[in-house]
Amino acid sequence: MPKTGHADLPLHSGTVPRWLADRMMILGTQITESLIINFGRDEFLRRLSDPLWFQSFGAVLGMDWHSSGITTSVMYALKRGLNPRAHELGLVVCGGRGKYSRRTPDELLYLADKTGLEGDELVRSSRLCAKVDNTALQDGFQLYQHNFVLSIDGSWAVVQQGMNVQEKAARRYHWCSLDMAAGRNALGARDVAGGLKTAAGRDVPISPYLDSPHSGVTGENQGEILNLAHQDASKTRSTILEISKENPERIINEFRKMTDLSYRHLVMPSHEEVRSEDVNLKRLGALLATSYEAQNTDFESLLLTKQLGPRTLQSLTLVSEVIYGTPSRFTDPARFSFAHGGKDGHPFPVPLKVYDKTIEVMGECIERSKMGYDDKSECLRRLHSTALQIEKNCQPMADFDAAIERERAHSKEWGGRTVKD
Repeated sequence: MPKTGHADLPLHSGTVPRWLADRMMILGTQITESLIINFGRDEFLRRLSDPLWFQSFGAVLGMDWHSSGITTSVMYALKRGLNPRAHELGLVVCGGRGKYSRRTPDELLYLADKTGLEGDELVRSSRLCAKVDNTALQDGFQLYQHNFVLSIDGSWAVVQQGMNVQEKAARRYHWCSLDMAAGRNALGARDVAGGLKTAAGRDVPISPYLDSPHSGVTGENQGEILNLAHQDASKTRSTILEISKENPERIINEFRKMTDLSYRHLVMPSHEEVRSEDVNLKRLGALLATSYEAQNTDFESLLLTKQLGPRTLQSLTLVSEVIYGTPSRFTDPARFSFAHGGKDGHPFPVPLKVYDKTIEVMGECIERSKMGYDDKSECLRRLHSTALQIEKNCQPMADFDAAIERERAHSKEWGGRTVKD
């Protein structure tokens, strides 16, 4: 199934300050490059299309842990960081918010002309993803952002977001092409309703986009919705196609045949502050223990970095989890805000000195890996492994209030900053 999920987020206004946006661009690009080095471009696209990983990724970059702005800011950061290095990394981010989303087809055709990829097919995929989430899935959210992330190999991921003004909420939808071929093969000789024609005139089935394409959906239950993208709705789609030429009333009746969504999903609460119930306290406890335990173990390569103390190791451990963690590790995205806080001061102001040291260490890890020296990258991986071992073999329940208080007490020392500063 190419569609992987969606997330519901409180609608927030405001802008990301330049001092944070630039750091998000650098660290976001570093994490992406590390994922490519370790696992390849396809794995990055899969991660990007996981709504829980995406939310954790945004939180570790210092954006507000739960707001709608995490989508725009993360995708803009990736576009700024990845596109200038497209020839090197083999990834390009197209589209964006508002008028920039409408430029996606032109950007894809331009890239196709430069790379030899099938431009018409890419444009069609982009438009179908938008149509499914905006029309076939009528859930009260109207799309206003569409990003199409394209690999030089022809694989892609889509991250797009809709707004519900009445509910003051946003919903983010995720797609990934990597299982598209399997989805098409599974169709076999089955008749597909709603086939399209390419510029060459050949029939192209669209069922991979309509037979339950999402691998996960995140959001609060808002009652019955119209979901013609579900696999059980294929007969409904066929019927609608037939009767659409006759009587509009019959179409409405068929639209009422609903099915529930059953995908990987994420619901972010409306409260801005991070609360203890938003975080897996055992995992947080393991994180805090790791940042001190590493001082007494053989992490020589990292520990030789100047001014690298427990607080920076805390951030690096969460960055390591974003790179090496499995999907089950991202069920509490709020925990990742303990890397670099949030621009609105929740759970604490962004510690710029810690953030910059994280960027420095990540840069060294990547550069040494390129030269064939994996010592620092291996240390980064072992930070995550150490946290897992502590979590598995101990009972490291975090004192949540004490952890927050410690961060705030040292905020000035660590260069803490918010949008109000």
